[in-house]
Amino acid sequence: MSDENSGTDEEPADGGLGRRRRWVVAVAVAALLLGAAGVGASMVIKSPAQAAAEAGAPAEDVLTAAVEHRVLVSSVITRGQVRAGQTVNVAPQVSAGDEGAAGAVITKLAVGAHEVLRSGRLLMEVSGRPVFVLRGGLPVYRDLRPGSEGEDVEQLQKALRELGHPTTPDADGTFGAGTKAALGSFYASIGYDPLPAQDDDGEGLKAASAAVRSAERALEDAKDSRSAAKDDGDVPGDPRKAVERATEDLDDARAVHAEVLAKSGPMLPAGEAVFLKSFPARVNAVQGLVGGKVSGTAMTLSSGRLVVQAYVPEYQKGLLRAGQDVEIYSEVSGVSAGAKVARVADTQTAPAEESGAAAEGGGVPATGPSGYLVQITPDKALDARLNGQDVRLTIEAASTGGKALVVPVTAITAGADGRTVVTVRAGSGAQKRVEIRPGTSGDGFVAVVPVVRNALRVGDRVVTGVRK
Repeated sequence: MSDENSGTDEEPADGGLGRRRRWVVAVAVAALLLGAAGVGASMVIKSPAQAAAEAGAPAEDVLTAAVEHRVLVSSVITRGQVRAGQTVNVAPQVSAGDEGAAGAVITKLAVGAHEVLRSGRLLMEVSGRPVFVLRGGLPVYRDLRPGSEGEDVEQLQKALRELGHPTTPDADGTFGAGTKAALGSFYASIGYDPLPAQDDDGEGLKAASAAVRSAERALEDAKDSRSAAKDDGDVPGDPRKAVERATEDLDDARAVHAEVLAKSGPMLPAGEAVFLKSFPARVNAVQGLVGGKVSGTAMTLSSGRLVVQAYVPEYQKGLLRAGQDVEIYSEVSGVSAGAKVARVADTQTAPAEESGAAAEGGGVPATGPSGYLVQITPDKALDARLNGQDVRLTIEAASTGGKALVVPVTAITAGADGRTVVTVRAGSGAQKRVEIRPGTSGDGFVAVVPVVRNALRVGDRVVTGVRK
């Protein structure tokens, strides 16, 4: 048994040594693996303090811009309204005798929107009566009848003569026989009969004429009686006194006839004429409809050169002055035009308070916030399509006049010493301060002149800020 036990439990002479070697190798490999894991962990896992220390402060990023050489324009951009020199709302006046205003209807429209007008043009027909346009600055405020006198009569006479209807021998401002003939001729030229000044079918004139004929015959009879008395002397009464009385009666009859005649003939009703200051004129809009009752404005007309009105706040008013260039642009039609500032008001007003050209002749001015009125005059006649439009105005408030050194506004600083400078950054990163004199500003740039000649040149990089 001892031999069996020794054969089973004992190893060969070198067996223990082999096991020790294998154990040593295993321990060494494990140590190497643990060391490698520790190194890897040390590269991946960091404490917050270590991470912050390794990150440190980021380098400053200096923002720069190049010095440019160009024309610099400072502009004021605002909105304006295109208006004619005169705007008139045509609201026909209907006399109570013509079936009353409530029964008056538009029976004809002779012109359409945007149509160009000349003096004497028929505009529309109301209850069979014409409404036409004539040249003149005074609005119609009364019927003009034979015997009328005044500036409005003179205005009518000038308009008739302009259309080829002479008013001689009437004096200017007196509605006499010549003006009656001219007015009748004008009405005939547009295809209508004028209304009579006396609404009695001529009965008054007929009666006055009959009275004159009767007085003439009475005078003849008186003269015959006087002659007979001279021949035979046997005539009752005083023939001479009868002739005198008959002469006086005839003079009175003739005076009455002349007065009635002077007041008879054609008249100009206030509701049939519209006066505009200048021609050609334009039809802005037609609000009335054929067959519709007359109620308010039936048509809007304008005349005179188109201009632009703008209202600017106080901070912009100080930048504007007469003579500055303006660009007019309509986003609606795409039309643009050049213009100039004609006038800048010294006091604030609201559009509704303006009593200027836009409101003349019955025009209705727009309303809006108060401001300083700026009148803009186009360089040449504006496209008629712009009339009444709201347009964009770009007003050149200041300009360098030629090319100048310009830098961004953000590049300029004022030091404690009162000097205005820019900071120039060289390619190496070095910086130097250059004293400058600022000039015109616009679009975020300022024209500058270096105090020291050539201290600032085109292409230099000036510091505009720092990004951290």
